[in-house]
Amino acid sequence: MDRTLRSTLAAIAAFAASLALHAAPLAYVPNEGSATVSVIDTSTDRIVATIATGPKPRGVAVSLDGKRLFVSEQPAGAVVVYDTGSGKEVGRVAVGKSPEGIYLSHDGKWLTAAVEENDVVAIVDTARLEVARRVHMHGKNPEHAVWSPDGKWIYASAEDTDKLDIIDVAKGEVVKSITVGTRPRGIGFLPDGSRAYVAAETAGVVNAIDTAREEVVARIPASLRTNGITVNPDGKHVYASSGGKGTVQFIDTATNKIVKEVDVGARPWNMAITPGGAKLYVACGRSGSVAVIDTARMEKVGEVQVGKLPWGVAIR
Repeated sequence: MDRTLRSTLAAIAAFAASLALHAAPLAYVPNEGSATVSVIDTSTDRIVATIATGPKPRGVAVSLDGKRLFVSEQPAGAVVVYDTGSGKEVGRVAVGKSPEGIYLSHDGKWLTAAVEENDVVAIVDTARLEVARRVHMHGKNPEHAVWSPDGKWIYASAEDTDKLDIIDVAKGEVVKSITVGTRPRGIGFLPDGSRAYVAAETAGVVNAIDTAREEVVARIPASLRTNGITVNPDGKHVYASSGGKGTVQFIDTATNKIVKEVDVGARPWNMAITPGGAKLYVACGRSGSVAVIDTARMEKVGEVQVGKLPWGVAIR
């Protein structure tokens, strides 16, 4: 066997073995400035592997079986698929110019990619690895396109506007736009789908939207440059990151009031929470780290140094 081939196979085997040792959920962190994805074991909060990607990885999503990692890579204009066992590329889908946030539907069959320079949301068939539909936005420069829990709707935020676009999945088109404030960003649904929470960065608010009425029912004042949104699986709290203040706010969904603010690091961006809701992982872009928050104690309990400019987090 060729020496180079032996070396490559050995490296793949070592990579796979390092991941196989960890039964806890893994957190995947795309580092936009390092062209890598850091893999964190959430039981120890240590990096257990690093996946080399193309330049400027941004959005990230993990297949339901944990075997595939989807990464939006900005210069490539593609969602690139990696085998989580080997860290090797196994496919890619051209989606358009400068893709950002990517999100799996709850059944794992579809993936959205917000394609900012084309002003579209691409809907990708995850089995065939091809774009099934491109939906043109009313707003400019979409960043996130998140599925409702029942899979019937996609809520899309477009940075260069003050509105949230609502896509009817069956129709494959935007059916309504809701004013939420300047520079909409992160989006999260309550587990029952009754409300969605949408951050408006420049406006410094988080909007609570009644999804049945399709209207804002609360505008929650938040900290400077509110950005990422994540929802606890129990539906009791929503978390909003403040890029300008370096904090994460805890929003009580019963009152739509901020009940706690936690310092995390420089320029916190997108986040993810463990399946049981115990730990929140926050990508802090300017710190080159991921802050770990104990959600019950409502405090930061750790920090993991990753690569340059971490963009977000996905947890299997």
